[in-house]
Amino acid sequence: QVQLVETGGGLVQGGGSLRLSCAVSGRTLSTYAMSWFRQAPGKEREFVAGISRRGYNTYYSDSVNGRFTISRDNDKNTIYLQMNSLKPEDTAVYFCHAEEHIRPGRVVELWGQGTLVTVSS
Repeated sequence: QVQLVETGGGLVQGGGSLRLSCAVSGRTLSTYAMSWFRQAPGKEREFVAGISRRGYNTYYSDSVNGRFTISRDNDKNTIYLQMNSLKPEDTAVYFCHAEEHIRPGRVVELWGQGTLVTVSS
């Protein structure tokens, strides 16, 4: 069974940094395109950043572009989200997401349990 486990959340002051990790077990990481999503209290889950299977392509939401960096280490079966210049509006539960394209029209998606990031003003 494939599992995604996020770590690294916590409380940080505005302007500070945190690095989230997502360890994938049960399957080779390079099978999946990976992303980070977040969900703030009372809001819908939103895309934060994504990275292709080999790490050649990365994608960011406008709200984090230039502040956050997504990366992956396929040998360690782990992806990361380096978050700098954090703002109170970055406060949310951050989720790791894996996507495998089996064939056209058939996509398998997996989610971690989430890790809470709280940014104080």
